[in-house]
Amino acid sequence: MSLTTIESIESDPKRRLSIIESWTELPELITANQGEEGIDKVIEWALSAGVGIEACILSTADAEKFVRSRLRERCRRILLEAMDPNPEVALRDITEMGAILDFHAIKTEQFHHGFDGSCWAVFARALDSGHGLRTGLEDVAVLEDGRLASSNHELVEATVAMARRKGRLP
Repeated sequence: MSLTTIESIESDPKRRLSIIESWTELPELITANQGEEGIDKVIEWALSAGVGIEACILSTADAEKFVRSRLRERCRRILLEAMDPNPEVALRDITEMGAILDFHAIKTEQFHHGFDGSCWAVFARALDSGHGLRTGLEDVAVLEDGRLASSNHELVEATVAMARRKGRLP
């Protein structure tokens, strides 16, 4: 099980950390957005509690911060997340973030994720590059053909179909 620690759930960094520290059942992983205020303290707590970290990189600035941090050696996986719904912009952003990780020889497993209109182009790139991907109604509301998805199940089925077409069985 993985849980997000995104600041939009609780914008006050001290309150967010307090809520997280009160968890009685711990997840296997937390997703830690690298550019958020207070994320370093959340990461410190998680590591001390035996919770793994998925470093979420949303920009080239996040990627640069990550490669300079101690977390680069301690996280279990990396999520590159393109936030722009325009596929061309999203692919450019994912490529630039990935290039920073490659330049610094980061070998940690990567997952890629897009936002609505960009997600399917990002998924195709992830599959073509040998990376994992993540889907879900949290950020992806449309199917590859542009129709609205009715459920997470439908999104997963469409993603599996794409992986099969590309010869990458999940």
